[in-house]
Amino acid sequence: MIRDITIGQYYPAKSILHRLDPRVKLVSTLLYLISLFLFRSISGYLVATLFLVCIIRMSKVPLSYIVKGLKPIIMLLLITVLFNLFLTRDGDVLAHFWIFTITEGGLVTAVFMAVRLIYLIIGSSLMTFTTTPGELTDGLEDLLKPLNRIKVPVHEVAMMMSIALRFIPILLEETDKIMKAQIARGADLESGNMIQRAKSMIPILVPLFVSAFRRANDLALAMEARCYHGGEGRTKMKPLRYHTRDFVTYVVVVVYVIAVFVIGRYVPLHIWIF
Repeated sequence: MIRDITIGQYYPAKSILHRLDPRVKLVSTLLYLISLFLFRSISGYLVATLFLVCIIRMSKVPLSYIVKGLKPIIMLLLITVLFNLFLTRDGDVLAHFWIFTITEGGLVTAVFMAVRLIYLIIGSSLMTFTTTPGELTDGLEDLLKPLNRIKVPVHEVAMMMSIALRFIPILLEETDKIMKAQIARGADLESGNMIQRAKSMIPILVPLFVSAFRRANDLALAMEARCYHGGEGRTKMKPLRYHTRDFVTYVVVVVYVIAVFVIGRYVPLHIWIF
C-alpha cells in the first residue's frame, strides 16, 4: 500500500504537459476541478471523460501508474458510494432490506459521485506528475504575488507547500524501509483484528516521527548555512515566462469549461443527478 501512494511524486517524461508553465498547470487544474461541479447530467461526464483521456495521453504518464495512485482512496471512495446509495431517496425504489433502501436516484448519484471523486484525484495528480516541486513553488508564488500587498507571506507559504510535497515521497520511502525492518525482526503487521493492527503500527510510527524530525532539523540547518532569510530580494535561476503553447492551453481549458457547462446542463441524456 505504501508503494501505491503517488501523491506529490514527479514522473519525468518528454511531453507538452511537462513543458507548460507551472502557472498554466495550476490555473488549468483549478478550472478543471471546478468544472466537475458545473454539470448534472451524464452528457457532462462524457465531455469531462473525453477531455481527461486526451490529457492523460498528452502527459505520457502510464495509465497503470495513474491507476496505482487511486488504491489509497478506495476506502474513502467506498464510504462515499455507500452514503449516497443508502441516504438518497429520489426516484423509484429498486431494493429494500431491513433499514436500507436503494432508489434509482441513489444508485445514479452514488455512481456519478464515485466517478467525480476519481476524476478529482486523477486531475490533481496529473499536475504533480508533470511538474517538479520547484516549479510548483515558483508558479504558486507568482500567482499569489498580489497578496503581498496585504502583508500575506506568499513566499513562505509557497516554500512550505514545496517542502511538504518534497517530503511526501521521502517519508513514504522511509516508512517502507521501517516496515521491512520490523517484519525482518519478526513483527506481525497483517494478522489480528483492527485494534491489534493499530497497536502493531506503533513500532513503525515512533521511528518514522523521529526520522521526520531529524530530516526537518537537517533541512533547517542547511537553509541557515546557505543564508536563507525569506523571499525578499531573492532572484530566480529560471524566471517564469509565458510561451505560445501556454496561451493556447489557457484557451483550450476555457473552451472546455464552457463546453462542459453548456452540454452538461442543456444537453441531457435522460440521466440526471442532483
